[in-house]
Amino acid sequence: MKTIKLLIAILPFFLLLSCVTKKKYNTLESEYMKFQSADKSCEDQLRADQALIAELKNQKSEAQQQADYLKQNNNKVVDALQDMSVLSSKQAESIKQSMEDISKKDAYIMNLQSAIARKDSMNLILTTNLKGALSDVNDQDVTVKVEKGVIYVDISDKMLFNSGKYTVTAQAKKVLGKIAQVLNAHPDIEFMVEGHTDGVPIHTDCLDDNWDLSVHRATSVIRILEHEYKIDPKRMTASGHSKFIPVATNETAEGRALNRRTRIIILPELDQFFKLVVRH
Repeated sequence: MKTIKLLIAILPFFLLLSCVTKKKYNTLESEYMKFQSADKSCEDQLRADQALIAELKNQKSEAQQQADYLKQNNNKVVDALQDMSVLSSKQAESIKQSMEDISKKDAYIMNLQSAIARKDSMNLILTTNLKGALSDVNDQDVTVKVEKGVIYVDISDKMLFNSGKYTVTAQAKKVLGKIAQVLNAHPDIEFMVEGHTDGVPIHTDCLDDNWDLSVHRATSVIRILEHEYKIDPKRMTASGHSKFIPVATNETAEGRALNRRTRIIILPELDQFFKLVVRH
């Protein structure tokens, strides 16, 4: 009985306790739900943050790769530019040297052309003077011409010598005197006297053959120029060609007459010519 009474006595307490706990439970449950919702939101935010961090890491990695790539390419570009700079410097130096060489060659060519023009002018003057000095001489006996910068004075055999002889005739000495007058006016000029014969063999007490005759005729002319007209012997050379440089056929009398000749070759003034080139 006492037990029942005790139960009846404490029953309100338990009911009250049960009522308070339920209310508190609901409150706690509500708070829990809020915390759970907040926790879920935090988890979602955390996952979003983690995804963002992962994306940023990927972007950072890609950016680093791009930076490394650009750095490598930049180094290559710098090296290439340096190589191009060096190459350009070498090319520029080579071009500069080539231009200088071309300028020197152009200057040399211009000087050479100027010297040649001056030499040709001197030859023209000399040729004109010779033709003027020999204007009263038959053109068939003496001819003056210029070939390849060399002046040739051809004197026929019939004017200079008697047939088969090498003694200079009196008439020929007058012609040689006119030529010597022009040559003496140009003391720097050197010249050669050549003797030429036809193809008819010759043999006498004084001459062995046409070689002998051509050389004797050349030396006879040089002696006249030296002894009678005072031309410096150092300026002269004697040469004999026998029958071997004909200007016509030896089969006819007319051809043989042309081949029998003495030729004075006024040589190019090589020393003077080179002086002109160097001077310019």
